Amino acid sequence: MASRKGGVSLPERRNPKKDESNSIILRISQSEIVARGKQAATDAAFVTKKLLKSTSKAAWIAGTTFLILVVPLIIEMDRDQQMSDLELQASLLGTPSSQK
Repeated sequence: MASRKGGVSLPERRNPKKDESNSIILRISQSEIVARGKQAATDAAFVTKKLLKSTSKAAWIAGTTFLILVVPLIIEMDRDQQMSDLELQASLLGTPSSQK
């Protein structure tokens, strides 16, 4: 029997080896093991997506907390260190430091 493809009549091809390989591939792809593997991969992808989402939220919270609370503390400690270095330098040079 001929089939129409693109306006040209072609004979129908039969390849018994190809039909057998398609049948084997079809049976393997529909097996219980493959179905369980697909389900496991889907579950792993779902858990990974949720984990990444919650990790990114936690990273955002930690980063903003660090910027708001810790960075000003570091700046103030550096300022105090500079003042004490300046007072030490002034005392070494013999200049009296101003007392408040």
